[in-house]
Amino acid sequence: MPDSDALTPRKAASSTLPSLLGIFAHPDDESLLAGGVLAQHAAAHARTAVVTMTWAPDSLRAVELAVALRELGAGAPRMLGYGDARDPQAAPGRPRLVDAPLDEAVAALVQQIRSFRPDIVVTHDALGQLTGHPDHRRTHQAALLAAQDAGLPRLHPEAGKPWQPRAVYCATHPESGVSDLGPLLKAAGKSVLVVPDAYATTTVDVTPWLEQKWAAILAHRGEVTRERSLPGILARLPEETRRNIIATEHFTRLTTGAVPDSPHRLTA
Repeated sequence: MPDSDALTPRKAASSTLPSLLGIFAHPDDESLLAGGVLAQHAAAHARTAVVTMTWAPDSLRAVELAVALRELGAGAPRMLGYGDARDPQAAPGRPRLVDAPLDEAVAALVQQIRSFRPDIVVTHDALGQLTGHPDHRRTHQAALLAAQDAGLPRLHPEAGKPWQPRAVYCATHPESGVSDLGPLLKAAGKSVLVVPDAYATTTVDVTPWLEQKWAAILAHRGEVTRERSLPGILARLPEETRRNIIATEHFTRLTTGAVPDSPHRLTA
């Protein structure tokens, strides 16, 4: 990719990849959507971490998440502990992410961004991935706002010293990239929401890190045993079919902060 902060190696003097902070709705989203990129960057000694919006830090899924992040080299779980929109057992006594004030979730993410100080934030796309999960969409909204707010010193001053990520990459699924997976999801009664191919600005072949990615997906054992969950669907597939599905990760790159422009007119 031509971008200096792209998800692939820089062409500058430095051989390291940019640091990544993943912001995802549920345990397992990080492995399914960006596990290869996280493993790629960790293998190149770039700093990587993942914030998970839902599920309690003392839940079984938190334990599974810790194992998955270890496989990916992405550090310890950073869980905000909101409730899952579709599972009341996710965080008993806590509000669901979709019911919590958006400003509250944004402030919590600003603190995470300023603490970790990533070059790049990776999160969900506006559709909420293939199935349009409401937690995915709310995470996308909060992550984009937080990536902007984190660089402004007058916003959330209690959250630490300002830090502006250079870009946000939204994990997405282009129309041409779901040929094997689409029918499987439809057979399980799930929707298949895709974006036009041109909307996917960055495509990464993660084949060299497929072993780590698949191990991370399998670490979410509770999801693997569920018939309709994506980890469960993938686990029942022939290896070659599964590899074809998970070996490529697609993203839409969005810029953050101020972009220089003419002071006298608006430009497209």
